[in-house]
Amino acid sequence: MIMRDLADPRLPTIVSITRVKVSADLSVADVFVTVMGTPGQQTAALNALKHSAGVMRTKLTKSLTLRVAPFIKFHLDEDLKKELEVLTLLDKVAQENAEIDRRRAEAAAGGATDDGQRTTNE
Repeated sequence: MIMRDLADPRLPTIVSITRVKVSADLSVADVFVTVMGTPGQQTAALNALKHSAGVMRTKLTKSLTLRVAPFIKFHLDEDLKKELEVLTLLDKVAQENAEIDRRRAEAAAGGATDDGQRTTNE
């Protein structure tokens, strides 16, 4: 609905709703979105969404069988960014562990020391 019904040039082609939290009385809906682009483009897209929240609320009221639609508040989803950072760190740790294992295997197989020289048994 966002991309189809809104003709705002500040909205990029990729806007994803990641989660929605609705209050118990259905009066407020916190909509968390991710926007592909630079921080400036993300801020512009968030401002465009906030500006169009009233129009979306009206459309929701008409399309759903609700007497009153919730007030819509848009937020950039920072949790996704944090999850991606954690995944990147885990991947880096896995690569470092694989490199350590490879070096240990080479050392055990070749009898080499850390400086690459062979040891002799006398």
